[in-house]
Amino acid sequence: MVKKLFALIFIFYSSLAVAETIKTDVLVIGNGPGAVAAAIQSSRSKLKTVLLVNGSWMPTLQGKNMITLTDNSNLPSGIWGEFRRQIHQFYKSKPAYDTTYNAPLQFEPFTGAGILKKIADTTSRLTLKLDAPYKTVEKDGTGWEVAYTQNGKIYYVKTKTLIDATEGNEVTKLAGASLLPPLTYNDNLYRTSIVAGDELRVPVNSAGTPLNLTGWRFIPMGLLVVKNADNLFVTENVLNNKPNLPMQMAIGQGAGTMAAFCAFFKTTSKNLKVRAIQSELLDFKGYLLPFDDVNPQDRYFRAIQQVAVTGLLKGVVKNADNQQAAYLFMPDSAVYTAEIKPVLTEIYSRAFIWFNNAKPGIKFTTKDLLSFISEITLSEPEAFRLTMQKDWKERYRFKSDFDLNHVVTRREFAILANQYLNPFARTVDLTGRIIN
Repeated sequence: MVKKLFALIFIFYSSLAVAETIKTDVLVIGNGPGAVAAAIQSSRSKLKTVLLVNGSWMPTLQGKNMITLTDNSNLPSGIWGEFRRQIHQFYKSKPAYDTTYNAPLQFEPFTGAGILKKIADTTSRLTLKLDAPYKTVEKDGTGWEVAYTQNGKIYYVKTKTLIDATEGNEVTKLAGASLLPPLTYNDNLYRTSIVAGDELRVPVNSAGTPLNLTGWRFIPMGLLVVKNADNLFVTENVLNNKPNLPMQMAIGQGAGTMAAFCAFFKTTSKNLKVRAIQSELLDFKGYLLPFDDVNPQDRYFRAIQQVAVTGLLKGVVKNADNQQAAYLFMPDSAVYTAEIKPVLTEIYSRAFIWFNNAKPGIKFTTKDLLSFISEITLSEPEAFRLTMQKDWKERYRFKSDFDLNHVVTRREFAILANQYLNPFARTVDLTGRIIN
């Protein structure tokens, strides 16, 4: 009888232990805007997500003074753009409050915190755990197990992927993971861009060493990946500047996308697919590169983003009248053969033969572009020409008339190259190297 009683007690407490263990796809630990954005994105990518907060909601958005944001505030990318629109909506009827597009973004801290909470609360598959300090972080196969306390009790979370959104990368350190080796800079890192900002910044690697990215306004995916720990990502301390709400949210969204990818495909961060992750970000209105002269409402905004990160048409940084440097795509400018030839020959094996035979001039014409597309796609040239003549304005709504001698603009080239050549589909690794 006594043995049976002990057996029942053991089974009872064992069941309690199991009940106190949560299983999730993505676990985010942190209490800042990057943590919230990461959790929102991974859950919107249809992955079960838990956000573990050590303390109250959004302690960084406290105080009574109005918050004024100028840096990166005018780039309505992804979750940041959603937050920005809701701030404008909230204050649009408030006297003396400027909600024009280029005005500095101003809001009261509690309003910003409330809007983020509303977005999080209305996101399915997302569970918030407030006042839940974490205690231990341990490897669990390719995933992680984290212990935390809440209301005096200890709980456990088993997760496929883990995002460290704490200041100082506290979770990473507790897990015993090193932030080395650092990301090595190279000229192709823009191909892996996962975050775009509207102000020039110099990112640092995970060891704190500045990267020579002056002239670019992006953050490569590799900066958010802990190299020696499977499925562990970081969001904070990526930039060597003061906390910046728009960039923190954009970085968080990027990390959430990568974590969701690994969880969904049951793989590890060693097998990240750059283009798949960038495509997911574009699906959720995120930006890869921050062109000041391309309207986000442009029906071919995505095509321009995709072609730009292949390197076929790179952005140009320009200063105007002592203003903040602008990052331009220059959509109405001519396409120069010398710019596109290196990348086309790198991507397409038949491109070298075409350039030798066709010998295009300094500027790329409609005839050159149609001929190249026909060569690569094995389309019958005359039939393709007739199709393009019909679609030039009717389908693509180009402003120029269809003329084989017309010098192709960068916007026209991006749209047609994306449609028929699809260079974005070519695999690149975390260093930006094209893998054929």
